[in-house]
Amino acid sequence: MDNKEFEVIIIGGSYAGLSTAMTLGRSLRKTLVIDAGKPCNRQTPHSHNFLTQDGSTPKEISEIAKNQVTKYDSIKFYDGLAVSGEKSNEGFKIATSKGDMFTAKKLVLATGIKDLMPDIKGFSECWGISVVHCPYCHGYEIRNNKTAIIANGERAFHLASLVNNLTQEITILTSGTKDFDENQLKKLKQHDIKIIEKEISAIEYQNGQLEKIVFKDGSSENFDCAYASIPFEQNSNIPKELGCELTENGHIKVNFMQKTTEEGIFACGDNSTMMRSVAIAVSSGNISGAVINNELTQESF
Repeated sequence: MDNKEFEVIIIGGSYAGLSTAMTLGRSLRKTLVIDAGKPCNRQTPHSHNFLTQDGSTPKEISEIAKNQVTKYDSIKFYDGLAVSGEKSNEGFKIATSKGDMFTAKKLVLATGIKDLMPDIKGFSECWGISVVHCPYCHGYEIRNNKTAIIANGERAFHLASLVNNLTQEITILTSGTKDFDENQLKKLKQHDIKIIEKEISAIEYQNGQLEKIVFKDGSSENFDCAYASIPFEQNSNIPKELGCELTENGHIKVNFMQKTTEEGIFACGDNSTMMRSVAIAVSSGNISGAVINNELTQESF
């Protein structure tokens, strides 16, 4: 790519990044999207709860989005991994794994997060298919099934309350001593939600479809699906490298305009919100693009 200077660099070309790019493209902003092509939901068979695209595959939505964004001539794409960033007099410098360096006045972090898989055989193969994180994204499709919740404490209780509206067969697998207060235990019992404190050793499955959960004591129980609350980390080290503050949960801290704690840097999508969905990612990217365009306008007008 001959041109190395842009008004905006977007790191990450999934839903949030593409949404930002479309908004900027429609305002004729010279924008570069750097994307390594490895979205976190690439294993998920279908995306839901996104108006006009309910039931489409993540890949289908991404392809439609990229085709539409590509029509805007001021948007350029770079296939590669952004590996480091630094501040400069002009704004920001971003280096890639291929050795290229790009500069921009504004920076958008649409870098996503990385799920940290537990040490359970078969878990990662089922993740996003029959072991899921969100009732809003997947709950309707697995309603009325025998359901496990792989979590403990407040997170398990919260998931159980949401899932209780979708199925009457719920078992919480705490993988150790349960961590609920008296009121929570009373409510779980009231709704016939069982608790198993045994540690999980493996998930038996076929083509990503959960069939049985095996415990470390050798016992097992059949389930059709499971919700799991697992830890994550930022997918890129660049936010930390540039001084962006994180929340106590590990998300990039942003305000209602998607601004980070560092001037000129914006974050959108999964890296900056607990509300992890395609629709939220698109919305936050749209906001980022509009606010950035306004800032560039005010700086030059």
